[in-house]
Formats: sequence, C-alpha cells, structure tokens
Amino acid sequence: MGRGNTEIKRIENSTNRQVTFSKRRSGIIKKAREISVLCDAQVSLVIFSSLGKLSEYCSPSTTLSKMLERYQQNSGKKLWDATHENLSAEIDRIKKENDNMQIELRHLKGEDLNSLNPKELIPIEEGLQNGLTSVREKQMDFLKMLRKNERMLEEENKRLKYLLQHQQLAIEGSMRELEISYHQKDPEYADQMPMTFRVQPFQPNLHGNN
Repeated sequence: MGRGNTEIKRIENSTNRQVTFSKRRSGIIKKAREISVLCDAQVSLVIFSSLGKLSEYCSPSTTLSKMLERYQQNSGKKLWDATHENLSAEIDRIKKENDNMQIELRHLKGEDLNSLNPKELIPIEEGLQNGLTSVREKQMDFLKMLRKNERMLEEENKRLKYLLQHQQLAIEGSMRELEISYHQKDPEYADQMPMTFRVQPFQPNLHGNN
C-alpha cells in the first residue's frame, strides 16, 4: 500500500518539533555537502532554529560573504544599504593601507629589496638616516640627563658631608663645655666624670721627657 501525502503544518508538540528539526537539519546539510562534492557546485546554507540557534554550511571553495556578494550581483537585490557599503569600502582601504605599511616595514628592515629599483631605494635610505639621527639624539638626551643626575647627587653628597662635619664639631664643642663646667664647679669631681665626656689631649712631647 503506497504512502499517502503528509500534511505540512507546524508541529504543536515542542519535543516532537525539536526532534524533527534536528533530523531535517542534518539531512539538509548532508544534501548540501553532497551536491557540492558531486556536482562541483558552490553551496551556502544558513539555518536558524525557532530559538535563534545558527547552523550553517558553506562549500570549502568559497565563503558565505563571497556567496552573498555573488547573490547580490546576480539577483540585483540590495542586501545592505549604502552605509554598509561605505563601511566595507573603508575596511578594504584600511586593509590595503596596512598591507602597504607591512611592505614598507620589511623594506626598512632590509627585507625584499631585490624587487626595488635604485630610485625606490632612495626614500628608504633617507628614512633610515632620519631614524638613526633621531635615535642618536635620544641617546644624547639620555646621557645628558644621567650626567645632570650625577652632578645633583655629588652636590647633595657634599652638602650632607658638610652638615655631618658641623654636627660633629658641635658635639665635640658641647663635650668640651661640659668638661670645663665640671672642672669649674668642683675639681674633685673631674676624675669621677663619665668617660664619654672626657677629652684626652694628644700631646706626644709630654710623654717623651722623663
């Protein structure tokens, strides 16, 4: 007995609907892959589930963006407005500019110079010379800064030594004043004065004569 026609309508049961979607999606992607391989065709397939989940397939020899561009050219339909076209053109310009900068960078590194003629080598040489001059100027500025810092450190060191010497002289003067004060008040207490406050004069001639 032959199979009758099945009415195509929305499946109300969510579980059955999800199962059917998963099976049919796999079947469609399989068929798209088969026609791409068997018939050497360029195929692009995009599927969104009811929950917004994306599934896609694109022939290995192309990309989805290229397929959309070909569709727009052949169908005459606008897939995006002028704003998007301007953005696409700007992206292409930036990519081209970046490629040119990469080429210039390789030339400045001394790479891929065989394809250049002598006239094209002149601006590269000038650019390298200007860069070398800038580097040397930066080096000189750095050396000048180091020398300036060294002078400042030397001056600070001299100042600290000067302050230290004056502090030592002031301490020695205070010790002498304390010793004199002890002698003036009571000579008998001179021998009892702490050693830290006693200053012994250094006179070698007094010890040589007996």
